[in-house]
Amino acid sequence: MIDKIKLLEKALEDIVDRYEKISFSSSLGAEDMVLSHIIAKNNYPIEVFTLDTGRLHEETYHLMQKVQDTYDNQLKIVFPEASDLESFVNSQGINAFYQSIDSRKSCCQIRKVEPLRRALKNREVWITGLRRQQAVTRGAIETFGWDESMQINKLNPMLEWTHNDVWQFIKDNDVPYNALHDKGFPSIGCSPCTRAITVGEDERAGRWWWESPETKECGLHVASTDLGSRKIVA
Repeated sequence: MIDKIKLLEKALEDIVDRYEKISFSSSLGAEDMVLSHIIAKNNYPIEVFTLDTGRLHEETYHLMQKVQDTYDNQLKIVFPEASDLESFVNSQGINAFYQSIDSRKSCCQIRKVEPLRRALKNREVWITGLRRQQAVTRGAIETFGWDESMQINKLNPMLEWTHNDVWQFIKDNDVPYNALHDKGFPSIGCSPCTRAITVGEDERAGRWWWESPETKECGLHVASTDLGSRKIVA
């Protein structure tokens, strides 16, 4: 566990040494709270932001405030474009995401993908808290690569962390976390699209539970081209 923490800090330090415009997109999930804590503790010059889709759980908003209080407002909040969201809801319905995968992905595009694209504009590196263990869709993700969709270098320094690693760190360091994790929610997104899971289910089984595992991504994360140690500037 100590080795994984050191490797994570080393990865962040290397990125800070090589780039200036670095952003960490936090979903306020358990993994991202670990990263937020480490970034704040070490005073890394990394912008931290989260996406407010407008359909989050009340517990997530409570955590959002706690993060701002705990880490001295080190959290930028990014919102969807109001006109796009208004048009989508008025044309397809408030809960259109239940109707088809295409409608669900259109909703994710407006509420998450486009706001993320705006937040990452003119940045050089995008940091995430993705873990390989989370889902079958994340098996091919590289630690450092070029994200073609967002046209940016992408660092995933927690890929090899396990569920137990994450929660041991949170416990040892008294890191704030979403109260829904104690209610059977290992992965937390928008309220209508997230449910608690049962024993033995995949960590992301509660996300878009009406879909097959192969489609359970919102479009934020796609497979990246491995860069190794090669420096590519977005």
